[in-house]
Amino acid sequence: MGAQRREAKKRKRLIVRLKRAYDPPTPNDGSRVLVDRLWPRGMTKEKLKIDAWMRDLAPSDVLRKWFGHDPAKWEEFRRRYMDDLAGKKELLKELVAHARGGGLTLVYSAHDPEHNQAVVISEVLGGAHRRARPGRQAHLG
Repeated sequence: MGAQRREAKKRKRLIVRLKRAYDPPTPNDGSRVLVDRLWPRGMTKEKLKIDAWMRDLAPSDVLRKWFGHDPAKWEEFRRRYMDDLAGKKELLKELVAHARGGGLTLVYSAHDPEHNQAVVISEVLGGAHRRARPGRQAHLG
């Protein structure tokens, strides 16, 4: 019975990729959701190929500007943003629902793939994200 449960859990596993807005979409991206508050500079809807833009899930302007993508502020940013996301459970459910068709890619425009809101969102969803090519991937279960 234990093996059957593990196998069922594998089938239900949500695949989450993290990808810069400037990286080209790929067929295995699944549903692509932009998680930035601001539209990525120089990108058109056609180039970005997103299924949804969840700007209300992004960090507040105050938090975003305070962080300024400074890795030295990462741990505090992460803590504050997780606190913010704790009050956005309905938006997180909506985000997960986008993956029902087979995977989810969180699209962000930050230069740093290790220190951005998509990493935190993946963690909140339960992911232990791993490096993927192109972009990043988390297995959630």
